[in-house]
Amino acid sequence: MIDTHCHLDDASFAPDRDAVLARARAAGVQAQIIPAITAASWTAIRTLCAQHADLYPAYGLHPMYLSEHTNDHLEALAHWLEHEQPVAVGECGLDYFVDGLDRSAQAFFFQAQLQLAAEFHLPLIIHARRSVDEVLKMLRHFIRRGQPLSGVVHSFSGSVQQAQQLIDAGFYLSFGGPVTYARAQRLRSLAQSLPLESILLETDAPDQPLANRQGQRNEPSYLSEVLATVAQLRGLSPTALADATSANARRLFSRLPA
Repeated sequence: MIDTHCHLDDASFAPDRDAVLARARAAGVQAQIIPAITAASWTAIRTLCAQHADLYPAYGLHPMYLSEHTNDHLEALAHWLEHEQPVAVGECGLDYFVDGLDRSAQAFFFQAQLQLAAEFHLPLIIHARRSVDEVLKMLRHFIRRGQPLSGVVHSFSGSVQQAQQLIDAGFYLSFGGPVTYARAQRLRSLAQSLPLESILLETDAPDQPLANRQGQRNEPSYLSEVLATVAQLRGLSPTALADATSANARRLFSRLPA
């Protein structure tokens, strides 16, 4: 399995990060992508990934941390993308769920990161909470200008129509802990019915705990439970789903090892 979205640099893992990694590897997680949320997190992520061959960095500016971003960070991000060889640009995107986040400022930083992804031929890791239509609009703007983009909308929770539009635009959709909740019927239907070649798996650890672990810290070893849920929904063996989604991840994130 490949955990395509895990914040292993988070402070909650500081006391036992090595044990968390050992549990993930024992559970069959062969690689993890560690996306950044602020410029201040880039150095720690670089160091962490340099220490562990199965961790891969992505650098970006998350919309929920808008107050911590500056224009200078975009110039710095270009330098990091050129010299640090990340697997993706991200985590970036739009968040229309959290009150008080300036939408025009979010769009400014997201558009700039779309431009950087196009320039450096890197995929995107996109956060799109209650903002999928606007994300689609901005992606199409680049595509119409002849600047092809690729990437994943992580922890996707939109409609089937939005899902198909993103797939048509060349994007993948990722599923994590929320799909394990029986009440998440629309999400489970999507995980069941979307083309297998368009889906990825993630934990978003330490966030988004699974249904049987509410109130607990999430961690990458629990990806096996996400895998089991989606495999059951699709009528596949966990091995078959792991093989397919890992192949998808390697196709999207070309800097992951074969």
